[in-house]
Amino acid sequence: MSDALKALVERGEVRRYRKGTLLIQEGDVGDTLFIILEGRMRAFSSGDNDREITYGVYGPGEYMGELSLDGGPRSASVITLEACRCAVVTRRTLEQFIAERPEFAFELLAKVIRRARVATLNARQLALEDVYGRLRALLLALTEAGSGERLTHQEMANRLGCSREMVSRLMKDLERGGYLQVQAHRFTLLKPLPQRW
Repeated sequence: MSDALKALVERGEVRRYRKGTLLIQEGDVGDTLFIILEGRMRAFSSGDNDREITYGVYGPGEYMGELSLDGGPRSASVITLEACRCAVVTRRTLEQFIAERPEFAFELLAKVIRRARVATLNARQLALEDVYGRLRALLLALTEAGSGERLTHQEMANRLGCSREMVSRLMKDLERGGYLQVQAHRFTLLKPLPQRW
């Protein structure tokens, strides 16, 4: 966490949330920023057919809700994946903080740009790659990050924009082919994944 973000945390109200708490509802108008101090959150959207797409999972040092600070509606929903502790900062507090520490505006802008790049990449993958290509990219990203994140097939499907059944079938095929091993929702790559399936 940067020094500027630590200073902003000190101006926020620290709150605790239980696992499964919906902090942000897509479409609502909000003027608060949630800085994650402990725990993990998931940003997502839901369709009319109850299918979801996950935009990202975020942990300590990340913040959520910055896109609504322009006064527009929330662009995604955010739910806690585990018990969380956050510093909640209002728009007014953030504006005062930026007036005093303008360098934080660049930090905030850089975060928004990084998330826009990720969104662009995700849109590109959804439009131009098949489900296996998106699954391969997810598995490689999780391996490179070394996060050890445990994902169910449904959580993977939510990130990939496809059905759980499709993910289950592909994962089973990759296991049978000796490419990966899965234990307790954790996977280990045993050899390089093929470019195409």
